[in-house]
Order: sequence, then C-alpha cells, then structure tokens
Amino acid sequence: MTSAESIPNGDEALATTWKKSRGIVGWFSEVDHVAIGRRFLITAMCFFFAGGIEALIMRLQLARPNGHLVSPDTYNRIFSTHGSTMMFLFAVPVMQGLGVCFVPLMVGTRTLAFPRLTAYAYYTYVIGGLLLYVALFVGNGPDAGWFAYTPLSLRAYAPGKGVDVWSQMITFTELSGLATSVSLIVTVFRLRAPGMLLARIPLFVWALLVTSFMVVFAMPAIMVASMMLAMDRLVTTHYFDAARGGDPLLWQHLFWFFGHPEVYIIFVPALGIVSSIVETFARRPVYGYPAMVLSLVTTAVMGFGLWVHHMFATGLPQIGSSFFTASSMIIALPTGVQFFCWIGTLWTGRLRLRTPLLYVLAFLVTFLIGGLTGVMLAAVPLNLQVHDTFFVVAHLHYVLIGGSLFPLLGGVHYWFPKLSGRLMSERLGAVSCGLVLLGFHLTFSRSTSSGFMG
Repeated sequence: MTSAESIPNGDEALATTWKKSRGIVGWFSEVDHVAIGRRFLITAMCFFFAGGIEALIMRLQLARPNGHLVSPDTYNRIFSTHGSTMMFLFAVPVMQGLGVCFVPLMVGTRTLAFPRLTAYAYYTYVIGGLLLYVALFVGNGPDAGWFAYTPLSLRAYAPGKGVDVWSQMITFTELSGLATSVSLIVTVFRLRAPGMLLARIPLFVWALLVTSFMVVFAMPAIMVASMMLAMDRLVTTHYFDAARGGDPLLWQHLFWFFGHPEVYIIFVPALGIVSSIVETFARRPVYGYPAMVLSLVTTAVMGFGLWVHHMFATGLPQIGSSFFTASSMIIALPTGVQFFCWIGTLWTGRLRLRTPLLYVLAFLVTFLIGGLTGVMLAAVPLNLQVHDTFFVVAHLHYVLIGGSLFPLLGGVHYWFPKLSGRLMSERLGAVSCGLVLLGFHLTFSRSTSSGFMG
C-alpha cells in the first residue's frame, strides 16, 4: 500500500506531467501547442522568404525581352518551386500554425487533443519542404508547374526526378495538414471549457474549425492524385496517359477538386483573423455573429462545387460550364455578407487606428478587387479570352495575397505580444503596411489590364 504522504498533491502531479525535458531531446519531444505553433509559423515564414526570392528571380528574368539571368530549364524549376512553396509550404501551414497556437487558448483548454500527433505533423511538414528544396539545389527541382498538368508531368516530357520529388512533397505536406486538422477538430468539439457552447466560441475558432473540415475532405484528393502520378512515372501505370487508355483531364479534375477548396482553406482562417482584429479595434462585438458563422460554413460547402471553372478551356459540355459559372458567381454572396458585417462593426464602433486594423483595411480594398475579377472569370466567354494571361495571374495573387497575407500580417502584429511577450513598433508597422500595400498593387494592378492585351 502507498502511504498518503507519498502521494503528490494535485499541483505537483500536474507539474510533473507537464514538465519539459531539456536539451536536444527535449526540443524534439516538445508537445506544447504554443511551441509547436511557433515552429509552424517560423518555418512557414522561412519558406515564404524563399518563395519571395524565387518570385524576384522570375521578375528579373521577365523584366526585359530575351533575358539571360537564368536558363529556361532553371526558370521552369524556379516557377514550379515558387508556386508549390506558396501554396503547400506557406499558406496552409502558417494558418494552421496560428490555429495550433491560439485555438486551445480560445476554447479554454490546456493543450490540443492530440499533442504528439500535432508534433508529428510539424516534422512531416518540414521533411516535405526540405525534400523539395534539396532537390531544387541539386538540379532536380520540379519543372512541370505547381499544378503538374499531365501529360507534361509524365516521364516522356519531364524525364528527371523533379516531378517525383514534387509528388512526394505533396504527400508529406498534405499528411501534415490532415493530422493538424484532426487535432484541431477534436479539440474544439471535445475540450472546450464548461459553459463554452459552440454559439459562444470566437469567430477565429469557427474559421479554423471550418477550415479543418475542408482539409479533411479536400486533401485526400490531391494525395491520391499525386500517388497515381508517381505510379504512372515509376511503375508504368497509365492513369493519365491518353495513348494507353488514360485520361489527362482526370488529373485536372482531381487536382482542382483539391485546388479550389485550397483557396478557401487559405482564405477562411484569414476571415477569422479579420473578425478578431475588427472587434478589438472597433471596441464592440462583431455585428451579425450568426450570419458570420453561416457565411463561413456556406463558403466551405460551396467551395467544393467550383473546381471546373479552372477547366473552361478544356472543352467541357456547355451545361456543365453553365452550372459552374453560376456556382462561381454565387459564392461571392457569403463573402459579401461578411464584408457587410465588418463594415457595420467598423461604422458603429469607436475605432483605434492601429497597425493590425491598417492591414485589415488594406485587405478589404485588395480582396475586393480580387473578388470582382473572380466574378468576371466565372463567365465562360471572358474566361476563354484571358485564359493563360497575366489577368489570371493578377487575379490569383489578389485573392491569395490580398485575401490571406494582409490579414496574416495584421494577425502577427495583433498576437505578437502573446507569442513573444513584446509589442511591435506602431510606427514601423504602419510603414511596413504601406510599403506592402503599395508594392503589391504596383506589381499586379497593371496585369489586370495587360491581361486583355495578352
């Protein structure tokens, strides 16, 4: 029998349970959600920096006709790596990193439901990213675009190992996203503090919950597609080889079934960040909480019914094009509801114009342009005219950068004291917001008009 004196009290037992190991072993075995979330954020920002360098190289190459900064093969590898970095190694992990940091704190629990699974997700993500960049630096980077369209990504047209590495990177990063999403979903549903109903959780938590469900349903499609592509290249299956009975368009359907929800997987957490910032700096609760939640859910559900608008130039049946044109236009309505709620909150609030709110205002203007060009591209006649022009490039960046980067930078300023215990400079923050806004619009606004002349 154990004596009563030998049984530790509750505080000592808790301290023993949550004690952190020291040294390199302790670093690798860390399961604290804030520490893991910081690692996601820092690693994603490092990949973002690398992707920005790649974008700069591409811009310098295209600055003059017949540029010779890099060779055509190197340009293709840099282009493919840039897109893959921004979509798979930066945008989704950085949003999930914020969720890992703050969702447990916002729902009133000590940690995530599966802390070791979340740590595993981080290491899987890092392995996938390093795999891509090691391949790039040794001359075997992917060269078929970040979308790897078949048949250009099959061995006959991409004989190196770059596409094989790309498909493995996809598997690692999407597995990481799935694991993180499962942990966030269970945390929100099972570990909320007593009395915290779903109708009371912050909108940021709702945004991460909705995003996590989208990841669970969307990412298996690209994992299966990348496995099929790897099998076509390595073990001579013929899923996408038209000469042997395969269907190249099957790849596009599988890829974009993931790829368009991916846009909202990136965008929906940003909506939660915007709501958190708006209600703080307007000094009143967000107007229309139920409408905001329903808009998030509606956006997620409808996001799975739009993927074919990326394929209007492939000769689809007219009835199918009409359906996806309608759905691509209708999905603007939930976002319009959220814009209305944010503007109503700002209009009736007592504003404190700080750096996070400046980024939100920049987001409202920039994403509005991206959304309007998206409605334009939903119309098949216009879509066919500007397909593969810089108009589409500009639209993509207005939606992704305008719709996610500005809220993200605002969220970093907003939550930086919670992450580090320090405040960022308001003056430098305002200057940085202005520079990012100006630089972005100078880079891409002209493309919205030059695309028509492509």
